[in-house]
Amino acid sequence: MFSLVVQMQVRPGRREEFLAGIAANAEASVRHEPGCLRFDVCAVAGDDNRFLLYELYTDAEAFEAHKRAPHFAQWRAVAGEVLEGQVNTPGSLLVSHSAEADR
Repeated sequence: MFSLVVQMQVRPGRREEFLAGIAANAEASVRHEPGCLRFDVCAVAGDDNRFLLYELYTDAEAFEAHKRAPHFAQWRAVAGEVLEGQVNTPGSLLVSHSAEADR
């Protein structure tokens, strides 16, 4: 499985716009892309404008399909307005344990 960790720094005063845009992208990704298995948005403690995303796809091709989706294009338009910086770290899921899976 293809994993992606994204660090994002949001411009001051643009947090709510960021949250609305990224929430719409995350929901559409999981709902409309069969290859998108997970899309988590996490706030960083102590910094209202810093966020981490964790995305999980069946494979790299599914991630490439994600980048071609209409909702991703809408997100990129928002991102261009609200982000100060972004660092993407792609990888592969090796081990996973979840209370969700055990219930």
